Amino acid sequence: MEKTISQEERIRRAEEIYYRRKLKEGNVRMPSSQVTEGRENRQFSLYKKMVLQVLICILIYLIFSLIKDANYLFSEEVIGKTKEFLSKDINFTVISQQVGQFFKDNEQAFNQWLENTDQANKQEEQNQENKEGQDNNQNQEEDSDKQNVQNQVVQNEQTNSQTNQNEQTSNQASENNQTIGIGGASNEEQTVTTSSNGSSPKSQMQKDAEYIKKNFSMVLPAKAVITSHYGKREPTQIVSANHQGIDIGVTIGTTIVAAMEGKVSVVSDAGEYGTHVKIVNKDVTTIYAHCSKILVKQGASIKKGQKIALSGNTGKTTGPHLHFEIRRDQRTVDPELILSWT
Repeated sequence: MEKTISQEERIRRAEEIYYRRKLKEGNVRMPSSQVTEGRENRQFSLYKKMVLQVLICILIYLIFSLIKDANYLFSEEVIGKTKEFLSKDINFTVISQQVGQFFKDNEQAFNQWLENTDQANKQEEQNQENKEGQDNNQNQEEDSDKQNVQNQVVQNEQTNSQTNQNEQTSNQASENNQTIGIGGASNEEQTVTTSSNGSSPKSQMQKDAEYIKKNFSMVLPAKAVITSHYGKREPTQIVSANHQGIDIGVTIGTTIVAAMEGKVSVVSDAGEYGTHVKIVNKDVTTIYAHCSKILVKQGASIKKGQKIALSGNTGKTTGPHLHFEIRRDQRTVDPELILSWT
Protein backbone atom coordinates (compact mmCIF):
# COMPACT_ATOMS: atom_id res chain seq x y z
CA MET A 1 0.00 0.00 0.00
CA GLU A 2 1.10 3.52 -0.77
CA LYS A 3 2.37 5.42 2.24
CA THR A 4 0.19 8.38 3.29
CA ILE A 5 2.09 11.64 3.13
CA SER A 6 1.12 14.53 5.39
CA GLN A 7 0.37 17.99 4.09
CA GLU A 8 3.55 19.43 5.60
CA GLU A 9 5.65 16.66 4.04
CA ARG A 10 4.13 17.38 0.62
CA ILE A 11 4.87 21.09 1.00
CA ARG A 12 8.42 20.31 2.12
CA ARG A 13 9.02 18.06 -0.88
CA ALA A 14 7.58 20.58 -3.31
CA GLU A 15 9.81 23.32 -1.96
CA GLU A 16 12.82 21.00 -2.03
CA ILE A 17 12.16 20.23 -5.69
CA TYR A 18 11.82 23.93 -6.44
CA TYR A 19 15.15 24.80 -4.83
CA ARG A 20 16.89 21.81 -6.43
CA ARG A 21 15.76 22.87 -9.89
CA LYS A 22 16.71 26.46 -9.25
CA LEU A 23 20.14 25.82 -7.76
CA LYS A 24 21.09 22.50 -9.40
CA GLU A 25 24.64 22.53 -10.75
CA GLY A 26 26.10 19.06 -10.49
CA ASN A 27 23.14 17.58 -8.53
CA VAL A 28 23.13 20.19 -5.73
CA ARG A 29 20.54 19.31 -3.06
CA MET A 30 19.10 21.85 -0.62
CA PRO A 31 19.53 20.72 2.99
CA SER A 32 16.29 19.69 4.62
CA SER A 33 16.87 22.28 7.33
CA GLN A 34 16.86 25.05 4.72
CA VAL A 35 13.72 23.59 3.12
CA THR A 36 11.93 23.50 6.48
CA GLU A 37 13.11 27.03 7.22
CA GLY A 38 11.81 28.16 3.81
CA ARG A 39 8.43 26.58 4.49
CA GLU A 40 8.18 28.34 7.87
CA ASN A 41 9.19 31.61 6.28
CA ARG A 42 6.53 31.09 3.64
CA GLN A 43 3.81 30.51 6.27
CA PHE A 44 4.99 33.56 8.21
CA SER A 45 4.89 35.56 4.98
CA LEU A 46 1.24 34.58 4.41
CA TYR A 47 0.25 35.67 7.92
CA LYS A 48 2.20 38.88 7.53
CA LYS A 49 0.44 39.59 4.26
CA MET A 50 -2.95 39.00 5.85
CA VAL A 51 -2.14 41.33 8.75
CA LEU A 52 -0.91 43.96 6.32
CA GLN A 53 -4.16 43.78 4.36
CA VAL A 54 -6.18 44.23 7.57
CA LEU A 55 -4.08 47.24 8.53
CA ILE A 56 -4.62 48.75 5.11
CA CYS A 57 -8.38 48.32 5.46
CA ILE A 58 -8.25 50.02 8.88
CA LEU A 59 -6.21 52.84 7.43
CA ILE A 60 -8.69 53.33 4.60
CA TYR A 61 -11.51 53.35 7.11
CA LEU A 62 -9.77 56.03 9.18
CA ILE A 63 -9.11 58.12 6.08
CA PHE A 64 -12.76 58.06 5.15
CA SER A 65 -13.66 58.95 8.74
CA LEU A 66 -11.52 62.03 8.50
CA ILE A 67 -12.97 62.93 5.12
CA LYS A 68 -16.49 62.81 6.58
CA ASP A 69 -15.70 65.68 8.99
CA ALA A 70 -13.60 67.67 6.51
CA ASN A 71 -16.22 69.60 4.60
CA TYR A 72 -13.78 72.20 3.46
CA LEU A 73 -11.61 69.65 1.62
CA PHE A 74 -14.18 67.60 -0.33
CA SER A 75 -17.46 68.24 -2.01
CA GLU A 76 -20.80 67.09 -0.56
CA GLU A 77 -20.97 64.27 -3.13
CA VAL A 78 -17.64 62.81 -1.99
CA ILE A 79 -18.62 63.15 1.63
CA GLY A 80 -21.94 61.41 0.90
CA LYS A 81 -20.19 58.44 -0.74
CA THR A 82 -17.82 58.24 2.22
CA LYS A 83 -20.67 58.15 4.70
CA GLU A 84 -22.37 55.45 2.65
CA PHE A 85 -19.17 53.33 2.72
CA LEU A 86 -18.67 53.86 6.44
CA SER A 87 -22.25 52.88 7.18
CA LYS A 88 -21.48 49.36 5.93
CA ASP A 89 -20.40 46.89 8.58
CA ILE A 90 -17.04 45.21 7.86
CA ASN A 91 -16.90 41.81 9.50
CA PHE A 92 -13.29 40.63 9.61
CA THR A 93 -14.35 37.24 10.98
CA VAL A 94 -16.33 36.57 7.85
CA ILE A 95 -13.39 37.62 5.72
CA SER A 96 -11.10 35.25 7.62
CA GLN A 97 -13.58 32.40 7.16
CA GLN A 98 -13.80 33.10 3.44
CA VAL A 99 -10.02 33.00 3.14
CA GLY A 100 -9.89 29.67 5.01
CA GLN A 101 -12.65 28.28 2.80
CA PHE A 102 -10.68 29.29 -0.29
CA PHE A 103 -7.66 27.30 0.86
CA LYS A 104 -9.86 24.35 1.78
CA ASP A 105 -11.61 24.33 -1.59
CA ASN A 106 -8.29 24.37 -3.41
CA GLU A 107 -6.61 21.79 -1.17
CA GLN A 108 -7.34 18.94 -3.59
CA ALA A 109 -5.85 20.83 -6.53
CA PHE A 110 -2.80 21.72 -4.43
CA ASN A 111 -2.34 18.08 -3.38
CA GLN A 112 -2.63 17.01 -7.01
CA TRP A 113 0.04 19.50 -7.94
CA LEU A 114 2.31 18.12 -5.22
CA GLU A 115 1.81 14.55 -6.49
CA ASN A 116 2.56 15.56 -10.04
CA THR A 117 5.67 17.35 -8.83
CA ASP A 118 6.78 14.26 -6.89
CA GLN A 119 6.29 12.04 -9.92
CA ALA A 120 8.19 14.48 -12.12
CA ASN A 121 11.02 14.58 -9.58
CA LYS A 122 11.18 10.77 -9.38
CA GLN A 123 11.21 10.53 -13.15
CA GLU A 124 13.99 13.09 -13.33
CA GLU A 125 16.03 11.22 -10.73
CA GLN A 126 15.50 7.95 -12.62
CA ASN A 127 16.62 9.59 -15.87
CA GLN A 128 19.68 10.98 -14.13
CA GLU A 129 20.55 7.55 -12.72
CA ASN A 130 20.12 5.98 -16.16
CA LYS A 131 22.33 8.66 -17.71
CA GLU A 132 25.01 8.13 -15.05
CA GLY A 133 24.84 4.37 -15.67
CA GLN A 134 25.27 4.90 -19.41
CA ASP A 135 28.20 7.25 -18.79
CA ASN A 136 29.82 4.67 -16.51
CA ASN A 137 29.35 1.95 -19.12
CA GLN A 138 30.80 4.21 -21.80
CA ASN A 139 33.77 5.07 -19.59
CA GLN A 140 34.34 1.39 -18.89
CA GLU A 141 34.25 0.64 -22.62
CA GLU A 142 36.71 3.47 -23.32
CA ASP A 143 39.02 2.22 -20.57
CA SER A 144 38.78 -1.28 -22.00
CA ASP A 145 39.62 0.00 -25.50
CA LYS A 146 42.58 1.96 -24.16
CA GLN A 147 43.82 -1.10 -22.30
CA ASN A 148 43.51 -3.21 -25.45
CA VAL A 149 45.45 -0.61 -27.45
CA GLN A 150 48.17 -0.48 -24.80
CA ASN A 151 48.39 -4.27 -24.73
CA GLN A 152 48.65 -4.33 -28.53
CA VAL A 153 51.42 -1.70 -28.47
CA VAL A 154 53.35 -3.66 -25.84
CA GLN A 155 52.92 -6.85 -27.85
CA ASN A 156 54.14 -5.12 -31.03
CA GLU A 157 57.14 -3.69 -29.19
CA GLN A 158 58.01 -7.13 -27.86
CA THR A 159 57.66 -8.63 -31.33
CA ASN A 160 59.84 -5.90 -32.86
CA SER A 161 62.42 -6.35 -30.12
CA GLN A 162 62.54 -10.09 -30.74
CA THR A 163 62.83 -9.49 -34.49
CA ASN A 164 65.67 -7.01 -33.97
CA GLN A 165 67.47 -9.46 -31.72
CA ASN A 166 67.14 -12.18 -34.34
CA GLU A 167 68.43 -9.82 -37.03
CA GLN A 168 71.36 -8.79 -34.86
CA THR A 169 72.20 -12.43 -34.19
CA SER A 170 72.03 -13.18 -37.90
CA ASN A 171 74.16 -10.16 -38.78
CA GLN A 172 76.75 -11.08 -36.17
CA ALA A 173 76.92 -14.61 -37.52
CA SER A 174 77.32 -13.23 -41.05
CA GLU A 175 80.02 -10.81 -39.95
CA ASN A 176 81.88 -13.61 -38.24
CA ASN A 177 81.89 -15.57 -41.49
CA GLN A 178 83.02 -12.78 -43.83
CA THR A 179 83.79 -9.05 -44.16
CA ILE A 180 82.13 -7.53 -47.22
CA GLY A 181 83.90 -4.68 -49.07
CA ILE A 182 82.35 -1.80 -51.00
CA GLY A 183 83.13 -3.50 -54.29
CA GLY A 184 80.52 -6.20 -53.50
CA ALA A 185 82.82 -9.12 -52.66
CA SER A 186 84.66 -10.34 -49.60
CA ASN A 187 88.14 -8.95 -49.20
CA GLU A 188 89.08 -11.76 -46.84
CA GLU A 189 86.85 -14.54 -48.19
CA GLN A 190 88.39 -18.00 -47.84
CA THR A 191 87.92 -20.82 -50.35
CA VAL A 192 86.38 -24.11 -49.28
CA THR A 193 88.81 -26.22 -51.29
CA THR A 194 92.47 -26.97 -50.86
CA SER A 195 95.14 -27.26 -53.48
CA SER A 196 96.20 -30.66 -54.77
CA ASN A 197 99.51 -30.49 -52.96
CA GLY A 198 97.84 -29.97 -49.58
CA SER A 199 98.78 -26.28 -49.13
CA SER A 200 96.68 -23.77 -47.15
CA PRO A 201 93.39 -22.58 -48.69
CA LYS A 202 93.63 -19.48 -50.89
CA SER A 203 91.42 -16.43 -50.53
CA GLN A 204 89.20 -15.25 -53.35
CA MET A 205 91.43 -12.21 -53.81
CA GLN A 206 94.50 -14.39 -54.24
CA LYS A 207 92.71 -16.52 -56.79
CA ASP A 208 91.60 -13.36 -58.67
CA ALA A 209 95.17 -11.99 -58.61
CA GLU A 210 96.55 -15.24 -60.02
CA TYR A 211 93.86 -15.24 -62.71
CA ILE A 212 94.69 -11.66 -63.79
CA LYS A 213 98.47 -12.28 -63.88
CA LYS A 214 97.93 -15.41 -65.95
CA ASN A 215 95.51 -13.93 -68.49
CA PHE A 216 96.47 -10.23 -68.72
CA SER A 217 99.68 -8.22 -69.07
CA MET A 218 99.96 -5.11 -66.88
CA VAL A 219 102.38 -2.21 -66.30
CA LEU A 220 102.63 0.43 -63.58
CA PRO A 221 100.22 3.38 -64.22
CA ALA A 222 102.77 5.73 -62.60
CA LYS A 223 106.23 5.17 -61.11
CA ALA A 224 106.13 6.64 -57.62
CA VAL A 225 105.88 5.68 -53.94
CA ILE A 226 102.64 4.17 -52.60
CA THR A 227 101.33 6.53 -49.92
CA SER A 228 98.28 4.46 -48.89
CA HIS A 229 98.02 0.70 -49.34
CA TYR A 230 94.98 -1.48 -50.02
CA GLY A 231 92.66 -2.55 -47.15
CA LYS A 232 91.68 -1.23 -43.73
CA ARG A 233 93.09 2.04 -42.43
CA GLU A 234 92.37 4.74 -39.84
CA PRO A 235 89.30 6.61 -41.08
CA THR A 236 88.76 10.38 -41.01
CA GLN A 237 86.18 12.71 -42.52
CA ILE A 238 88.00 12.34 -45.85
CA VAL A 239 89.82 9.02 -45.58
CA SER A 240 87.63 5.91 -45.85
CA ALA A 241 87.98 2.99 -43.43
CA ASN A 242 88.37 0.36 -46.15
CA HIS A 243 90.66 1.38 -48.99
CA GLN A 244 89.68 -0.42 -52.20
CA GLY A 245 92.81 0.50 -54.13
CA ILE A 246 96.20 2.12 -53.60
CA ASP A 247 97.29 5.78 -53.59
CA ILE A 248 100.41 6.65 -55.62
CA GLY A 249 102.14 9.83 -54.52
CA VAL A 250 102.56 11.92 -57.68
CA THR A 251 102.46 15.68 -58.19
CA ILE A 252 99.76 17.44 -60.19
CA GLY A 253 100.23 17.05 -63.92
CA THR A 254 102.15 13.76 -63.83
CA THR A 255 101.40 11.55 -66.86
CA ILE A 256 99.21 8.49 -66.14
CA VAL A 257 99.35 5.48 -68.50
CA ALA A 258 96.95 2.56 -68.95
CA ALA A 259 98.00 -0.43 -66.85
CA MET A 260 96.45 -2.79 -69.44
CA GLU A 261 94.75 -2.64 -72.81
CA GLY A 262 90.97 -2.36 -73.04
CA LYS A 263 88.06 -0.07 -73.80
CA VAL A 264 87.17 3.19 -71.99
CA SER A 265 83.84 2.56 -70.26
CA VAL A 266 83.58 5.71 -68.09
CA VAL A 267 84.97 9.25 -68.24
CA SER A 268 83.53 11.40 -65.44
CA ASP A 269 84.29 14.08 -62.87
CA ALA A 270 81.37 13.27 -60.53
CA GLY A 271 81.51 11.77 -57.04
CA GLU A 272 84.30 11.27 -54.53
CA TYR A 273 86.65 9.97 -57.29
CA GLY A 274 86.69 13.42 -58.87
CA THR A 275 87.91 13.36 -62.47
CA HIS A 276 88.42 9.68 -63.28
CA VAL A 277 88.47 7.09 -66.07
CA LYS A 278 87.64 3.37 -66.19
CA ILE A 279 89.10 0.89 -68.67
CA VAL A 280 87.51 -2.57 -69.12
CA ASN A 281 88.99 -5.73 -70.63
CA LYS A 282 86.62 -8.72 -70.43
CA ASP A 283 85.90 -9.26 -66.69
CA VAL A 284 88.72 -7.02 -65.41
CA THR A 285 88.45 -3.26 -64.82
CA THR A 286 91.11 -0.69 -63.92
CA ILE A 287 90.21 2.70 -62.40
CA TYR A 288 92.34 5.90 -62.37
CA ALA A 289 90.92 8.61 -60.03
CA HIS A 290 91.57 12.18 -58.74
CA CYS A 291 93.05 13.25 -62.09
CA SER A 292 93.32 16.81 -63.30
CA LYS A 293 92.60 15.93 -66.93
CA ILE A 294 91.48 12.89 -68.96
CA LEU A 295 93.24 12.45 -72.32
CA VAL A 296 90.93 9.80 -73.83
CA LYS A 297 87.22 9.66 -74.68
CA GLN A 298 84.56 7.22 -73.61
CA GLY A 299 84.31 4.22 -75.94
CA ALA A 300 87.92 4.51 -77.19
CA SER A 301 90.14 1.41 -77.44
CA ILE A 302 93.28 1.75 -75.32
CA LYS A 303 96.63 0.03 -75.54
CA LYS A 304 98.78 -0.96 -72.58
CA GLY A 305 101.11 1.91 -71.58
CA GLN A 306 99.10 4.55 -73.53
CA LYS A 307 98.82 8.03 -71.96
CA ILE A 308 95.27 8.37 -70.65
CA ALA A 309 95.31 11.18 -68.01
CA LEU A 310 97.21 13.73 -65.94
CA SER A 311 97.30 13.35 -62.15
CA GLY A 312 95.60 15.91 -59.94
CA ASN A 313 93.79 16.61 -56.67
CA THR A 314 90.08 16.42 -57.60
CA GLY A 315 87.28 14.77 -55.64
CA LYS A 316 87.61 13.72 -52.01
CA THR A 317 91.34 13.84 -51.28
CA THR A 318 93.84 15.02 -48.74
CA GLY A 319 96.43 16.03 -51.39
CA PRO A 320 97.65 15.35 -54.95
CA HIS A 321 97.91 11.62 -55.83
CA LEU A 322 96.61 8.90 -58.15
CA HIS A 323 94.05 6.44 -56.82
CA PHE A 324 94.46 3.15 -58.72
CA GLU A 325 92.04 0.18 -58.53
CA ILE A 326 91.82 -3.28 -60.09
CA ARG A 327 88.56 -5.24 -60.11
CA ARG A 328 87.44 -8.62 -61.36
CA ASP A 329 83.66 -9.04 -61.68
CA GLN A 330 83.24 -6.06 -59.27
CA ARG A 331 85.50 -7.71 -56.66
CA THR A 332 88.40 -5.46 -55.72
CA VAL A 333 91.92 -6.87 -55.88
CA ASP A 334 95.02 -5.51 -54.17
CA PRO A 335 97.20 -4.11 -57.02
CA GLU A 336 100.35 -5.04 -55.08
CA LEU A 337 99.42 -8.73 -55.56
CA ILE A 338 99.72 -8.21 -59.32
CA LEU A 339 102.28 -5.40 -59.85
CA SER A 340 105.56 -4.69 -58.11
CA TRP A 341 106.67 -1.18 -57.00
CA THR A 342 110.13 -2.22 -55.83
